[in-house]
Amino acid sequence: MINTAYAYFADTVLSPRPHVRRALIGLLLAAGALMITLLIGITGPLIALVLAAAVVGGALILLDTHWGYVALVGVVFVLPFASLPFRLGFKPTFLDAALGALVFVWALKLVAGGPGFSFSPFARNAKRPLARTFQISPIGLLIGLFMLMALFSFVYGMSHSRPTTTVIRRFGEILLGIGLFFVVINTVRTHRELEWVTRWLFLAAWACASIAVLFYLMPEAWTVRVLNALARFDYPGGFGALRWIEDDPDGTMRAIGTAVDPNVLGGMMILAAAVVGPQLISPRPLFPRWLTVLFFAAITLALYLTFSRSALFGMIAALSVPAVFKYRRLLPFGIVLGLLLFLLPQTQDYVARLLAGLAGEDVATQMRFGEYKDALILIRRYPLFGVGFSGVPDIDIYLGVSMFYLTLAENMGIIGLLIFVAIMVGFFHMFITAWRAGIAPEREPLLLGFSGAILGALVSGVADHYWFNLTYPHMTVLFWMFMGLAVATILVERERAAPLRDS
Repeated sequence: MINTAYAYFADTVLSPRPHVRRALIGLLLAAGALMITLLIGITGPLIALVLAAAVVGGALILLDTHWGYVALVGVVFVLPFASLPFRLGFKPTFLDAALGALVFVWALKLVAGGPGFSFSPFARNAKRPLARTFQISPIGLLIGLFMLMALFSFVYGMSHSRPTTTVIRRFGEILLGIGLFFVVINTVRTHRELEWVTRWLFLAAWACASIAVLFYLMPEAWTVRVLNALARFDYPGGFGALRWIEDDPDGTMRAIGTAVDPNVLGGMMILAAAVVGPQLISPRPLFPRWLTVLFFAAITLALYLTFSRSALFGMIAALSVPAVFKYRRLLPFGIVLGLLLFLLPQTQDYVARLLAGLAGEDVATQMRFGEYKDALILIRRYPLFGVGFSGVPDIDIYLGVSMFYLTLAENMGIIGLLIFVAIMVGFFHMFITAWRAGIAPEREPLLLGFSGAILGALVSGVADHYWFNLTYPHMTVLFWMFMGLAVATILVERERAAPLRDS
C-alpha cells in the first residue's frame, strides 16, 4: 500500500509532464486556500496567514527544490526560533518545516530517479532534467562518518540521561543541518544555481541585519512591543529579552534583532559579511554595487552593535581570505580601518571592552575560562565518546562551555572532534587546490566568500559555542549550508574545467 501511494505521488506531484504536475498542485493550492478560509474564522487571521504562507511555500518547493532554500534562509536569518501554533507530540518550529520540506522533497526526487523538472528563474530550459547522479564530494565520507558519530554519541548518552522531546527534536535538527551539506552539493550544480541561492542569502542576511539595527535604534518600549507580538510564536518577550553588556541595564545595550542572543547574531553576520564583502570589488557583482554597499554597511553595523568580540575577530578572519588570496591591495585599507576603530572617540568603549577581554579582566572572559576548566575535567573523564547530548552521568560536572571545539569534545569525545578537524583540513585542502588550479572570474568572489565564512566561523568558535549547540540548531544549519555552497562552487568549477582538460 505504501509503495502504491508513493508511486502515485511520484507520477503526479513529481511527474515530468507539466500539465499533470501543475493540475495537481493547483488542486492542492485550492484545497489549502479553502481550509485557510475556514481557519480564519476559527483561529484568527495571523495563524491563517502563517498557514497560507506554508501552503504557497510548500507548493513552490514541490515545483523546484531550489525554492526550499528561499524558505530556509528566510527562516534561519529572520525567524530562527519561531514555533508553529500546534503540536505533533512536540511543538514544531518554522525551522523544522523549512528544513524538513527541503530535505524531504529532495530525497523523494532522489529516490524517484529519472528526469526531474524545474520552475526556477535561472533555468535555461524548464524541461531540463534535475535528477542527476548522487555525489558526495571528496570530504563527503568524513561528513557521513561525523553524522554517524553524532548519532552514536546521542544513543550512548541515553544510557545515563533520558532525553526530552525537545532534546530529541533539536538533535534531529542538528543532524539534518549537517546532512544539508549533501543536499546542497547535489542540488546546486551550476553557476546559475549558485547565484540564485547566494542572492537569496544576501537578501535574508540584509533583512536580519536591518531588523537588528532597527531594534537597536528605536525606543526600547517599541522593540519590546514587537517581541511581545512574536511571543505567540514562542519568542521571548518583555524587557527581559533585551541584552546589555555584563547584563547591566544601565550600561550599553547589545543588538539582538530576532536572533535572541547578541553573540548568535554576531555569528550570523560573520557569514553574511564574508560572502557580501568580495562582491564589493567584484567586476560582476550579484546585485548593483550601490545595493551591495548597502548590504555590507547594514551587516557590519549590526555586527558592531552586538559588541561581540569573537564576532569581530571572526569577521576579520573571514575577510582576510579574499584580501590575502585575491585583493592584496586592500590590506592597507583594512589596516587603516582597524586603526580608526582604535582611535575614534566614538569607539573607545568598544575598544576598552575588547582590550579587557584580551587581558582576561572582565567578568564574561573570566567565566569563559572557568567553563574551559570544567569542560576539560569532563573530557578527561569521558575522552573517547563524550557524554552525548542529553545530560551528564556525574553530578559534579555539566554540559555547556563557551567554545565550539570543547563543546564538540564534550558531546562526541576526542574521536568526534578529530573527525571534525579532518573535515576542515580536507575542505581547506580542496579550496587551496582549486584556487591554484584556477577559478573562473565569475566564481572567484563566491569561492572566496564561502571559504572565508567557514574560516570566520572557526575563529569565532574559539570563544563561542553556537555552531554546534542544541539551543541554536539554526546555526548548525547555516554552517553546513555555507560549507556545502563552498564545495559546490569547487565542484561546479571542476565540471567546467573537465572538458577543457580532455580537449
